[in-house]
Amino acid sequence: MKPVILIELVRPKQWIKNLMVFFSPFLSGALAQVGMATTGLVPFFAFCCASSATYIFNDLHDLEQDALHPKKKLRPLVSGKITSKTAKLLLAVLLISALLLGWSVSLLFLLYVVVYLILTFAYSIRLKHVPIFDVFCISLGFVLRLYGGSEAFKVPISDWLFLTVFLLATFLSIGKRYSESLTLGDRAGQHRYTLGVYPEGFLEGALYLSGAAVLVTYAIYTITTPYLVYSVPLCMYGLLRYLMRIKLGLSGDPSESLLKDFPLLMTGLLWVLMVGWSIYRGAVPAFFCLIGTAGGILLSALRASFDQCRPMSG
Repeated sequence: MKPVILIELVRPKQWIKNLMVFFSPFLSGALAQVGMATTGLVPFFAFCCASSATYIFNDLHDLEQDALHPKKKLRPLVSGKITSKTAKLLLAVLLISALLLGWSVSLLFLLYVVVYLILTFAYSIRLKHVPIFDVFCISLGFVLRLYGGSEAFKVPISDWLFLTVFLLATFLSIGKRYSESLTLGDRAGQHRYTLGVYPEGFLEGALYLSGAAVLVTYAIYTITTPYLVYSVPLCMYGLLRYLMRIKLGLSGDPSESLLKDFPLLMTGLLWVLMVGWSIYRGAVPAFFCLIGTAGGILLSALRASFDQCRPMSG
């Protein structure tokens, strides 16, 4: 078996979601301290192992449904490129690695990892079939990453930051569901039960509602930091660009959208630079160290999915 098949199975391009562990220390200014940028590497890889384990578990559980999906049927397990036995062995290795890495950070961080695993396993088995809860489960996964990073770096999370992250994750989750319903059409309910339950227009309306809520909560959050409010237009552009992608019939997967859509990718990088400057402008070396660390992780994710990337025209 080729190693590339195992890499495809663990979905490294999805690891970009785990950058959420750096979110709270980045916005708090904690990364200006010497050595803090590398403090998050173990927590980051702990969630990478945990998330990859849940992806494999979900693939094992959804073999029949994924066979009906135009894209998911090409995944290693569904297409027969890898056996279930090998996938289960890799799942066990990833689970053990996630728990050991989590334990090395702290007991509370380990608890966040365990809750994340329980939540995502419950999602795969049952909760993804429960309308609205299916979206909230995904959102809570991002919130757990956020609080995991807070624990690893020992920085507090404000109420407005929690609301912004939760609502943004909800917006992206609804967008992914709406994109699936547009792509699959009449067969959407066969692939995912909730897509057959949601009334016509519900997901589109929920997408607009959650997007507006994200913009409001983020705008309020930025008022607490000088110059940070000027990043609000970037946030608005990113939300609108994502909406446009979905309405054009393109993928609503957050990671895929960011990596394949050049304007979205540039918006994300500009946001990091603008927010980083507003917070770390008094600590220039730390700022460039921060950009280098974030850029290195992002480039790793880009290389892992380079062969699948095709930028959308701007």
